[in-house]
Amino acid sequence: MPSQARIGIVGAGIGGLAVAALLQRAGHAVTIFEQAPRFARVGAGIQMGANAMKALRALGIENEVRRIGFRPESLLNVDYDTGAVTNELPGGDALEARYGAPHMCLHRADLHGALAATVAPGTIQFGRRLAGIEAGPTSVTLAFEDGGRATMDAVIGADGVHSIVRERMLGPEQPRFTGRVAYRTVFPTALLGERGLNNSRTKWWGPDRHIVIYYITAARDEVYFVTSQPEDPSWMTPESWSAKGDVQALRESFAAFHPEVRRILAACPEVWKWALLSRDPLPRWTEGRVTLLGDACHPMSPYMAQGAAMALEDAVILARCLAGVDADGFAAAFRRYEANRRPRATDIQTQSNENTFLRRPGGTDWVYGYDATEAPLDEPGWTRPAIAA
Repeated sequence: MPSQARIGIVGAGIGGLAVAALLQRAGHAVTIFEQAPRFARVGAGIQMGANAMKALRALGIENEVRRIGFRPESLLNVDYDTGAVTNELPGGDALEARYGAPHMCLHRADLHGALAATVAPGTIQFGRRLAGIEAGPTSVTLAFEDGGRATMDAVIGADGVHSIVRERMLGPEQPRFTGRVAYRTVFPTALLGERGLNNSRTKWWGPDRHIVIYYITAARDEVYFVTSQPEDPSWMTPESWSAKGDVQALRESFAAFHPEVRRILAACPEVWKWALLSRDPLPRWTEGRVTLLGDACHPMSPYMAQGAAMALEDAVILARCLAGVDADGFAAAFRRYEANRRPRATDIQTQSNENTFLRRPGGTDWVYGYDATEAPLDEPGWTRPAIAA
């Protein structure tokens, strides 16, 4: 690979920014094409498990995330009505000692901003919605809806759950509505009064619904929650963070939950919601000089808080696979990346859909113990251990 290989990345989300930063450090000429006109601060929290934090360490922003985020004392799981503990994974220093990195909770926009600061000025071209791809033996040309074109030596599709790159590669996808929606919001802790929250990341497990609640700042001045529950699909919108929800309807749907949950829902001023759709694992991620990354190739339910972590792991492994590769080696490097990443991401995607992770003790080492910066490249990343018969 020439030292100034032209690499185009479609999408400036968490995965796209991460791989761009790593490839720029390796000396490549990277351009990110982002369809949005600008970045927007969407009100959402995000969890960075220890495996994700190791990737952020490689990007040089681990300390910034520690500074701005909330490190929970535990990952607490409780029954919806009694509050009885079903599993409590120690957080804080104990989790960090066990897995080599902390578990952090923060505002998604703060994480995104920290990642955006790692790429060189001028890397991102906004307002560039992809219209088509022409892939040849030595280059890939991107065509945009504004009439512009860009020719690259290779292209990485990091354009999310509605990936146009994936569609051009594999054809239109038909996701299935799960019959469930998620509500989420961020609001000031002050609205809860003097009691605030406990210092854990808490998931309240009900028979057919759940809610996850935690602080998202080091100052503990903002609260985030996200739910999952059955709902009629008649309102259906595309997967989006921007559909407004009915906060009173949300409160009613959790009326049987513990008073602590009801207290938090009573304090929140507004909510948003989105439909939870299911997708099958893709048969392949790569075609010649084009490959996929993050939600573009393994979109998953939010139940393990591993979607962004998988994109970060993808970025680290992909950058490692491209290290030292010459101009004719893109296709082979992309296949090596897929062979490493697809089994692990598929297992995470599958278990996330099951919505069992952390409810009971065990089963966390293969997730949080993984380190994409050191894992062997020519064997699959850690996958779920087989369950003995």
